[in-house]
Amino acid sequence: MKKSNYKKELIMLPLLLISIALCIGGHFILQPSYQNNHWAEYSLAALPFLMFAIVIIAIKIAIKVDKED
Repeated sequence: MKKSNYKKELIMLPLLLISIALCIGGHFILQPSYQNNHWAEYSLAALPFLMFAIVIIAIKIAIKVDKED
């Protein structure tokens, strides 16, 4: 069994915080006061693609860290 290296796991923490901020921001944009704004519609449409990009970046970092071990 491999021993866990916490420093390498902390590399993913900024990605987690960014994805949390995107979720909170998406819920904030869903408020009724932003219902007729076009930028809100485009922002909400782009949100899943941004999160998918974060997942791809996290997978690439995990593969890189795994190869170093």
